[in-house]
Amino acid sequence: MFGIDPTTLAFVALAGFAAGAVAYAFLFNDISREKQVGRRLQTVKAADSDRAAAKASRDRVAEVAKRRKSVQDSLKDLEEKQKRKDVNVKKPPLKVQLRQAGMTVTIERFYLYSGIFGLVMALLFFLVGAPLFVALAILLVGGLGLPRWLVSFRRKRRVKKFLDEFPNALDVIVRAVKSGLPLNDGVRLIANEAQEPVKTEFRRIVDAQQLGLSIPDAAMRMPETMPCPEAGFFGIVIQIQSQAGGNLSEALGNLSRVLRDRKKMKARVQALSMEAKASAAIIGALPFVVAVMTFITSPKYIMPLFTTDTGHLILGLSGIWMGIGIFVMRKMINFDV
Repeated sequence: MFGIDPTTLAFVALAGFAAGAVAYAFLFNDISREKQVGRRLQTVKAADSDRAAAKASRDRVAEVAKRRKSVQDSLKDLEEKQKRKDVNVKKPPLKVQLRQAGMTVTIERFYLYSGIFGLVMALLFFLVGAPLFVALAILLVGGLGLPRWLVSFRRKRRVKKFLDEFPNALDVIVRAVKSGLPLNDGVRLIANEAQEPVKTEFRRIVDAQQLGLSIPDAAMRMPETMPCPEAGFFGIVIQIQSQAGGNLSEALGNLSRVLRDRKKMKARVQALSMEAKASAAIIGALPFVVAVMTFITSPKYIMPLFTTDTGHLILGLSGIWMGIGIFVMRKMINFDV
C-alpha cells in the first residue's frame, strides 16, 4: 500500500474545482440562454393554450348565440305563419269547417240539404197553424242556424276526441324515437294504429310526405283540419327541431306532458264552472217551460202573445233581453285554458 500525500490530494481537488469553475464560466451564458429559451417556450405554449381555450370558449358562445338566434328566427317565422292561419282557424269558411268536422259532404250538397230541411220545418209549422212570420223565422233557423250548429257541434266533438288521444300518440312516437326508429316510421305507426281522429290527421301527414312535402311542413298544416292549439304546438316543435336540432324525444315528451297538464286544467275549470252552467241552463230554459205548461193548461191565456201586435212586441223584446242575458252568462262561465 502506497500512501498518498495530503498535499497532492488537496492540489488535485483544487485543480478539479478550478477546472469546473472555468468550464462553468465559459458555459454560463449557454446555460442561461437555454433556461430562457425553455421559459419562453413554456410561455408560448401557455399563451397558445390560453388562446386555444379562449377561441374554444368564443366558438362555444358564438355557437350558442347562433343557435339561439336560429331558434328566435324560427319562432318569428312560425309566429307570422300562425298569425296568417289564425283567421282560418278561429273563423274558418264553411268549406273548411266541414273538413274540420270530418264530414265528406260537399258545400253545394250542404246548402241543398240545409234548404230542404228549412223548408220542411217551415211547412210543418205553417200547417199546424203557426203565423207566417213564425214560419219564415223557422225557415231561417232550419236552413241556416241548425245545420251550421250541427257542423259546429261535430267539429267540437272531433277536436275533443283528438285531444283525448293525441298525448298517447306522442308517447308512442317518443318511444319509437328512443328505440332508434326515425320520425317517419313513428308517424306512419300512428297513421296505421291510432284511434280516430288522430289516425286521419297523421294519415294526412304521411300522404303529404308522399307528395313531396317534408314532415315539418306537413305537421304545420295540421291546424287547418284540426282547429286546436295543441296541433299547432306539435307542428312548431317538429319545425324547430328540424331547423335548430336537439333531442326530439325529449321535446315531444315535454309536449305530451304539457298537453296532459292542459287537459287536467280544462277538466278542473269545467268542474268548477259546472254549477254556474247548470244554473244558467235552468234559468234559460225556465221561460220556455213555463210557456209550454201555460199553453197546455190554459191556451186562451197565452195565445194573445202570438195573435196580437202587442203580444208580438212583447215576445220580440223578451227574446232580445233573454238573448243578452244568455250571452252575458256564457261569457261569465266560459274560460279559455
